[in-house]
Amino acid sequence: MKALVTGGAGFIGSNLVELLLGEGHQVVVLDDISSGYEENLHPDAEFVRGDVSVPDVAASAALGCGVIFHLAASVGNTRSIDEPVRDSQVNVIGTLNVLEAARAEGISRVVFSSSAGIFGELKTLPIAEDHPQDPDSPYGASKLAAEKMCLVYNKLYGMRNVCLRYFNVYGVRQRFDAYGNVIPIFAERMLRDRGVTIFGDGEQTRDFVHVADVARANYLAGTSTSAAGAFNIGSGTRISINDLARVMAEAIGVPAHIEHGEPRPGDVRDSLAAVDAAAAGFGFAPSVDLADGLGTYLEWLRNDPVTRRRWAEQEN
Repeated sequence: MKALVTGGAGFIGSNLVELLLGEGHQVVVLDDISSGYEENLHPDAEFVRGDVSVPDVAASAALGCGVIFHLAASVGNTRSIDEPVRDSQVNVIGTLNVLEAARAEGISRVVFSSSAGIFGELKTLPIAEDHPQDPDSPYGASKLAAEKMCLVYNKLYGMRNVCLRYFNVYGVRQRFDAYGNVIPIFAERMLRDRGVTIFGDGEQTRDFVHVADVARANYLAGTSTSAAGAFNIGSGTRISINDLARVMAEAIGVPAHIEHGEPRPGDVRDSLAAVDAAAAGFGFAPSVDLADGLGTYLEWLRNDPVTRRRWAEQEN
């Protein structure tokens, strides 16, 4: 199989590329390196530099491919609140460009990276796929719009697209980003013996799922002969942000210097995925528990040359 991975130089995308290559498949990576890193590019993958929001870029990269894994995105609630137009240009128009590339090339399956952000404030826990969808940020709204477009293409053009709703993904190759996930933010500050800020009272909960599980979910969905529709991808467990900070500080071996700030707009109170549908649809089962995943991640981050280079530049 030859696969196109958009966003393949990013955190999740690069882990998926590594998995696909390890399973013996050919891979084309499409990425504009705006949030990904050239250091993440696998030498055995073909690299095409380009932006999915630009017409015809995806179409060119998709030539000869049998499946598309669409991970290129503008990610995060806070970033989308700051830049709502750019958010939709990448997440909505970019997805349409990918779907049109697939249709033109006769590719029947796009595996789209969606987000639990489509749900907004949660009414019930755990969250099943039929939970009301009422996003609280432009990011959640753009991911929901892109999801709906993928599913419309299933109805109109006979495609078998799959939308994977990620919960809070963490793991190897996730670097510090002020707009990003709490785990790399906490990890970087704690490794440098600096305090962390928790927005709100810290009793909000999150479902953290390891990137290896997310990459495997993509692979299973992309190689399934029957799966189609939208599926939650999480760990099926949750932890409070206060407890997360304590666990990480203990793993690193530093005191947990914590300050609390005002709650952030667009942040939900609680999050917990029901993953039964993904298990039934294409055999997904999370396998990495949080303690093991954090240990592997922290070891990687300590030795990541990109991170260490940035730290050195900041000290000078």
